[in-house]
Amino acid sequence: MNNGFITAGHAIARQLVNTAQQHPKRIAAALAVLLMTAGGGAFAVAQLGPNPADMPVHTVEYSVPSLASEFSIADLVDGPGFSLYRTDEVRGNDTPESLLRRLGVADPAAAAFIRSNAKARAAIIGKAGRQVTAETTNTHELTALTVRWAGESSEVFQRFTIRKNGRQFDTITEFVPLTRGTRLAGGVIRSSLYASTDAANIPDNVANQMADVFGDKIDFRRALRPGDRFSLVYETLEADGEILRSGRLLSAEFRNNGKTHEALWFQPSPKAKGDYYNFAGDSNQRTYIGSPVKFTRVSSAFAMRLHPIHKTWSAHKGTDLAAPQGTPVRTVGDGVVTFAGVQNGYGNVIYIDHGNKHETVYAHLSRIEVKQGEKVTQGEEIGAVGQTGWATGPHLHFEFRVAGDQVDPLAMVANSETNQPINKQSRPAFDALSRSMRLALNTQMESLASE
Repeated sequence: MNNGFITAGHAIARQLVNTAQQHPKRIAAALAVLLMTAGGGAFAVAQLGPNPADMPVHTVEYSVPSLASEFSIADLVDGPGFSLYRTDEVRGNDTPESLLRRLGVADPAAAAFIRSNAKARAAIIGKAGRQVTAETTNTHELTALTVRWAGESSEVFQRFTIRKNGRQFDTITEFVPLTRGTRLAGGVIRSSLYASTDAANIPDNVANQMADVFGDKIDFRRALRPGDRFSLVYETLEADGEILRSGRLLSAEFRNNGKTHEALWFQPSPKAKGDYYNFAGDSNQRTYIGSPVKFTRVSSAFAMRLHPIHKTWSAHKGTDLAAPQGTPVRTVGDGVVTFAGVQNGYGNVIYIDHGNKHETVYAHLSRIEVKQGEKVTQGEEIGAVGQTGWATGPHLHFEFRVAGDQVDPLAMVANSETNQPINKQSRPAFDALSRSMRLALNTQMESLASE
């Protein structure tokens, strides 16, 4: 019996070691979250008695009747049974049968109900990405099927449940508040930013935010180096303990080519405007963001060029950003829409006045989502890439004008001023948040360095 305990202890120890070796980032993340939530602490182990190795050991052996001796395998299978659970996502091409089969459900009556019930079809069929959980009996008959989803800006999620009631199925629809949580993650650059974030299971939405935050400091197309590392904390929105979608990037650290870049989201109060700062409290956000379209290449810069339609050389007083049709276009700064409509070779175009005689122009749009006189904020979606007007392919023609004169928009954005640093009233709260986030990010970085 003593040998059995020792063998079990060795097995548990081996399992813990293997887990730590296979998932070092999870171990680091768990420690970081513990420190973030508990505020840290000191731990010590004291020798309170003699060394157990020096104490005498006596082995006592005696027989013990099995607790299962009164039951047979048939009793366990044919008895009251047990429940099985499995969670997956709905696929766009799912049929009731294929979805249930993937969830381990063998119940033709359940598939028939989903196919015939209008509410069930509306909640499941063709709704790719929705989370679905099946509860079945030990014979794989459906007990309950729950589907959860939420809109991109919603603070609640919908829970649609199909539950077996005798031989019939009932449905119920509920609206439940989402629960906010946080996740710590990180990665090492091997080839590209997205390859690294995919390998670390970081949502694209969070990767996009990180690229936006550091976009004026790091060229994510050309300046990344193998071995560059990043760690980040981001918000999650959860339903019944399962993550439905990711939220805001809360903090990040990116070590690129020997330089360290930091970002921390701080909002002094619910009604105040939030911003990204470095850990010292200096704002990371400039008056204008780097690009009106995310992750594009410059197809025609601010310079002399051969016009693609007229075949004549002329000054190109703007920047053409190649991107797929329908790619969202965002305003580079706060301002007021002075024109939104069709205009000659520009096609669908938007003009925005940013004050101080600064104006930006967004042309060749496939659609316009703002109206003249409307106020817009930096990063707000105002339209989508198209090829209306004089355009040979889908792209955004972007101009920056100062007192009516067209200037190089990329240079104008690069030289724009940053916002103000943290004020004295908000400094204590900011410093406390900065310390906890820095601790979490550093822990993750140390874990990445050992990989």
